[in-house]
Amino acid sequence: MSKSRKQTFSVVKAVKSNARDRVGSPPPERVLPDPKQKQAAKPKHKPTLADMLEQSGEER
Repeated sequence: MSKSRKQTFSVVKAVKSNARDRVGSPPPERVLPDPKQKQAAKPKHKPTLADMLEQSGEER
């Protein structure tokens, strides 16, 4: 079995660890919605009265 390597001191890791202890861990990242998917979900124009009447006539 080989010897484990000696850990070198890292100032960055020490500062981050200290900040986590004082403030707490950062919140998980928020996923921003894709604008193209958002546009696809919402039609650009509202359906007209004629379109709505055609759809209701087909369902009957």
